[in-house]
Amino acid sequence: MPSRTTGTDSPLTAAGSPPRTRIRPVITACLLAVFLAMLDSQIVATALPRIVGDLGGLDVFAWVTTAYIIAASVTTPVYGKLGDLFGRKKIFLIAVALFLAGSALSGAAQSMDQLILFRTVQGIGAGGLFVSVLAIIGELFNPREAARYFNLFGIVFALAALAGPAVGGALTDLLSWHWVFLINLPVGVVILVLVSTCLHLPRADRPARIDYTGFLLLSASIVALTLAASWGGVKYEWLDWRILALGAAAVLLAVAFVAAERRAAEPVIPLHLFRDSTFSVSVLVSVAAGIVFLGSVNFLAIYIQVVTGASPTMSGVVLLPMMFGLVASSVVSGVAITRTGRYKWYPVLSMAIGIAGALLLATMDTGTPRAVVIGYMLVFGVAAGLNMQVLTMAAQNTAPRDDIGAVHATVSFARQLGTTVGISLFASIFYNRLTEEITERTPAGALRGIDPDALNSTETLDRLTEPVRDAVEQSYAAALTPVFLTAVPVLLLGLLAALTMKNLPLRGEEHQGHGEENQGHEAVAEES
Repeated sequence: MPSRTTGTDSPLTAAGSPPRTRIRPVITACLLAVFLAMLDSQIVATALPRIVGDLGGLDVFAWVTTAYIIAASVTTPVYGKLGDLFGRKKIFLIAVALFLAGSALSGAAQSMDQLILFRTVQGIGAGGLFVSVLAIIGELFNPREAARYFNLFGIVFALAALAGPAVGGALTDLLSWHWVFLINLPVGVVILVLVSTCLHLPRADRPARIDYTGFLLLSASIVALTLAASWGGVKYEWLDWRILALGAAAVLLAVAFVAAERRAAEPVIPLHLFRDSTFSVSVLVSVAAGIVFLGSVNFLAIYIQVVTGASPTMSGVVLLPMMFGLVASSVVSGVAITRTGRYKWYPVLSMAIGIAGALLLATMDTGTPRAVVIGYMLVFGVAAGLNMQVLTMAAQNTAPRDDIGAVHATVSFARQLGTTVGISLFASIFYNRLTEEITERTPAGALRGIDPDALNSTETLDRLTEPVRDAVEQSYAAALTPVFLTAVPVLLLGLLAALTMKNLPLRGEEHQGHGEENQGHEAVAEES
């Protein structure tokens, strides 16, 4: 554990060095919070078929996920700013409490409408978990020290992604689907206790002038964009008047938001941050990374299960090397950044290797050996890990301390927004191409009476004759090719943006940053 020294990047230091045993439980609580936030989406997805069978509501079950995503997306930038205004500890505890309340209510839901409502509450809490953790780490440690801890979050992300389906399936089969929500409660209580008793940060002394207009305009814009991205090409055609209206509303509300932020005393997203090229580049590259690396993972799972014939359990095993590459590159890059204090070339390498990985994945067909597929995914995983925490470090490094929460929230929001857009964009490309391929490749009437949405199920595929099954597998492989080819220009734009990033050193104990005149009075009061 790093020793603490004086300096305003480490707000605890003005009051004295915190005991080692107080830092460790805080880091543990932060890691648990990140694990819960990531795990939730994975285990709920696994339990959804059983939930629909119990509660009904097949026509609206997608809102169990959509409502959660919208709520989390809307509140992410809000939590960052509230942490700047009212203190990170208080806002983090509120976020955890809301997440646990939503989890408990979701576990007790008796109808699909209730579950959707309670998932919205859970999403409101989830929006503050990850961004609050990043801001707390940013306040506890200077950027050079924080780099050591950011590595751990990449590992936790990967563990949650890997464990999610298995945990969700086990809880659903052995207990009931209710426990995919209730499992959050004991872990959440541990987080609340550790943070309440062990985290002490300087109390915010800025006037709390809340930008209600900005909150409302940003929230409405995010909702409109998320709905347009989720429904476009799936529920409605992209040129359907509903999608066009949602898109226009998102743009107009975003323009109104920018105008409101220019006048706000305490804007949700301080526009002056974008004058810093490092921050702007971090946001742009985060969007590209969210679109490609997070938005395409679901389609890799489809390829493994449908085209290669792997079971759900085996598909998790096949994905392990990709997650290993992600964790390994994240840890190695983090260690190197901690030693050298330089970070520019890691997002550059991430985008460049990602382009190579996407091109390799685009070549996969029904004849590609599974070992080769694993190799391609390993390359893709390495690329994803190289930018996972680096962009947050870079943005924090040049940010004013008073805006550290808004900085973390904006970078996290950019990645989350990219993920939403990526999933929707790739889904539209995939399903439109899949329909064409199946129509061309399968004999007329061969799939009569079979739900097209069930073709990615091994049980359904096993009931087909060999020629028809081969045609379906070839159709899926062909439909996935344009998905990965579409990722290439997105990564190319990310690469061009990353190349413009300044190669500044991370501030360490010898570069204690902004506002040293505040050092004497920052420890006057601590959050209780």
